[in-house]
Amino acid sequence: MIDISQLKPVAQAQQEQVLKGRVILVTGAGYGIGRTAALTYARAGATVLLLGRTQEALNDTYDLIEAENLPQPAVLPFDMEESDEEKFRQLATLIEENFGHLDGVLLNAGVLGQRTGLDSYDWNTFQKVMQINVNGQFILMKHLTPLLRNAPKDASVIFTTSSVGRKGRAYWGAYSVSKFATEGLMQVLAEELENTSDIRVNCINPGGTRTQMRAAAYPTEHPLQVPEADEIMPLYMYLMSPASIGTHGQSIDAQPKH
Repeated sequence: MIDISQLKPVAQAQQEQVLKGRVILVTGAGYGIGRTAALTYARAGATVLLLGRTQEALNDTYDLIEAENLPQPAVLPFDMEESDEEKFRQLATLIEENFGHLDGVLLNAGVLGQRTGLDSYDWNTFQKVMQINVNGQFILMKHLTPLLRNAPKDASVIFTTSSVGRKGRAYWGAYSVSKFATEGLMQVLAEELENTSDIRVNCINPGGTRTQMRAAAYPTEHPLQVPEADEIMPLYMYLMSPASIGTHGQSIDAQPKH
């Protein structure tokens, strides 16, 4: 297991431009961890493709990157709840036509759903959570993997998991189930790519982080009790950079356990 405390500081990685010239897609880039990761990668030299459902939020992330005179990002409004595979194929084609390849993908987009028992869980909500958190990620990666194979050197895929995707917990419903599926999807893809490409695939469990989703899951928790997204970026930078070559098929916590 990676010792988070031993990872290179993000500021040093950014100063060294460890992602210079790389093209990285970040889903859920309009808010929270996705926005922070996008800005972090851009500061390290990457051209970041900002994918998310809300145009206004993506534009805000774009403006933050532009304000620092970093590599110009691209905004890709896209709803991961989309069930038409053709739309995903068109998205991949658009990326290929404009950038030729991908060097990395951070699959950060996700929804919480309800915090209630399974016997009272809304069926439509269950389907929505699974569509966004699992099905959409599968079909997106189906069409983006060829672009990752075209990367000039190594490439990295990062899925987003959770502690409730490793051990089921009461009242976490579809979210917990979707994260178990995410772990499985990562493992299957990692094994398939291990000896056939230079693409590494891993999961990050961000842990409790000051985001809108965390606030919805724990409405009585004081925000200052959990770290901000920039505090967990060392692992996000490590796994996206060449420093992590050889780290493959792992599910890693972004915060040390106490």
